[in-house]
Amino acid sequence: MSLEVKGNLYKKFEIQSKSDKFQIREFVLKLEGQYPQLIKFQLTQERCDILNNFNEGDEVNVAFDLRGREWQDKYFTNLNAWKIEKVQANTPPPPSDSGFPPLENHVVESSEQTVKAEDFDDDLPF
Repeated sequence: MSLEVKGNLYKKFEIQSKSDKFQIREFVLKLEGQYPQLIKFQLTQERCDILNNFNEGDEVNVAFDLRGREWQDKYFTNLNAWKIEKVQANTPPPPSDSGFPPLENHVVESSEQTVKAEDFDDDLPF
């Protein structure tokens, strides 16, 4: 199961050798929101070095797999990261070529009242 999430690199840890042939490196991603979340991921084997290209505080996209296993009647879940990319700065969207004048210059007149666009509070999501 492959998933992706965007957040800020909050903490990165050193590589840990679990055996002669297996190593992991953990890192924590901070997800913003009303209640910020600190989520721990792990990189394994040759992917441990991916994290060297990033600094704490960088905004990144992380692609990961959800892994689970049972050991001695206990259950473990790992977020196994396999790709990390730096988020590019947002660029403004290109100007609309809809043929309509910009809304802020638009004035609607009727026999009852004059309504300017800035006086209109539109709470519709579309």
